[in-house]
Amino acid sequence: MRHRFAGRKFGRNPKHQRALMRMLAVSLFLTEQEDDAYFDVVLNKNVGVPKVKGRIITTIQKAKEVRPFVEKCITIAKNVLEDQRKANELLPSADRRTPEWKEWRNSEAWQEWNKVNAPVVAARRRLAQLLHNETAVKVIFDVIAPRFEDRTGGYTRILRLAKPRLGDAGTRAILEFVGKNDRTSKAAIKPSFDTEEAEGETTQE
Repeated sequence: MRHRFAGRKFGRNPKHQRALMRMLAVSLFLTEQEDDAYFDVVLNKNVGVPKVKGRIITTIQKAKEVRPFVEKCITIAKNVLEDQRKANELLPSADRRTPEWKEWRNSEAWQEWNKVNAPVVAARRRLAQLLHNETAVKVIFDVIAPRFEDRTGGYTRILRLAKPRLGDAGTRAILEFVGKNDRTSKAAIKPSFDTEEAEGETTQE
């Protein structure tokens, strides 16, 4: 029996398994960047711009394995959004290194801000530890977590693709965020018959 054997190995050792999950999760998060973030000034062309934001294509087995990891990262950031707002309200309007800012830095107001901001810093460090990518952490806090603040779970969906992968005919699937590329089904329009016209035709006959 397969008791206490959780997860898929993908023919990799544990370190490579974790690296694969990080790579897939970061790839999904980075698709939500602004378009300017993909612009490479040196090559003067767009590099790696996703065709559809909030979506990656991989095998269905990898999509099923990385989905809980992605939703865990979003939940970590979503739980501290309220603390982040309170901390932003306590920040001074003065710029850093100015005399006003230095005075605030040595006051009790900074102690209060530091206390409120502590869970946010801990959450950011936790995500940085999981993803090893500061840009992905910023995208989660600035774009993705506020979008799903009122949602209790189920931030992603998996859609199986009919066309297999070339080379090994592996089953491919789409892993994407919900709420952005949702499919809307339109109800069929039923034909309506005018009863008055139908009665007029019968009387003429």
